[in-house]
Amino acid sequence: MTDFAEQAERYRHELRVHCYRMLGSYDDAEDLVQETYLRAWRARASFEGRSTLRAWLYKIATNACLDTVRRPRVLPYQLQPPGGDQQDARHDLPWLQPFPDLLLDRAEEPDAQVIRRETIELAFLTAIQQLPPKQRAVLIFRDVLGWSAKETADVLDLSVAAANSALQRARPVLRERLPARRAEWSAEASADEQALVAKYMAAYEAGDAAGLAALMHEDVRVTMPPYPFWYSGRATAEEVFAANFEPGGQANRGAWRFVAVGVNRQPAVAAYLQAAGADAFQPFAVIVFRVEYGLVAEMTAFEGVDFTTLGLPDYLASA
Repeated sequence: MTDFAEQAERYRHELRVHCYRMLGSYDDAEDLVQETYLRAWRARASFEGRSTLRAWLYKIATNACLDTVRRPRVLPYQLQPPGGDQQDARHDLPWLQPFPDLLLDRAEEPDAQVIRRETIELAFLTAIQQLPPKQRAVLIFRDVLGWSAKETADVLDLSVAAANSALQRARPVLRERLPARRAEWSAEASADEQALVAKYMAAYEAGDAAGLAALMHEDVRVTMPPYPFWYSGRATAEEVFAANFEPGGQANRGAWRFVAVGVNRQPAVAAYLQAAGADAFQPFAVIVFRVEYGLVAEMTAFEGVDFTTLGLPDYLASA
């Protein structure tokens, strides 16, 4: 039994990524991986080797996800038009969550080949969340993991014809929802993207609203889950930044520091805030960037992220 546990443990990282793709939630993926191993341990005597241990664990994990999934995970722009009055945080909505690259980098073969940027970045996660759960699972097995139609059918208890039909329905939906230039992205955040992020951090810490706007596309999209409102356009972004930087202004939260991080294989920063009267900078949000033609096309600022999962401290000392 010790051998079983050791052999099963080697798949933990890729199963976490699989559950994340299925559910769009880092927190839920953590819980479902634990549930997967609990179910596998209880059923270990029934594993007779008719499939590989990896396939058996994927079947258990997928069934656990299908038992759990309810509403699809979303981002604000899927819920309402841009603009309007700022609204309170909505913790009752199923927001998409980011996934730390630090955990992706721990992956070992055979799963390292299936954590490519194009299958883990936010645009892909947002798109597949719109698929019915079984279609989502089929697409992940076929187009992400590279399993055959028969392997996919076996793990999902489908006929091969049903698995192929689900894939044919899923692919057009996915294509409709992905950014047009996605195929041109590099496998990881490029040096140019990292340089852009460095400019963003410097401009924000300097309170330079015009400098920040200059880093963005004219039709940049900015979302801030768990807040349902969002805005679009460089001019609007500059107005929001300027209000945030105004000394004594209602929107001014305090002083900021940033640390470059990797999230979903995309360039990102962790934002620390020192509010008025505070003696340290506290974790505030993780901001993930989608970059096109050397400018920011989309920013997604996730509040409530556990910075320790990014390998970051839970505060930064004041200078």
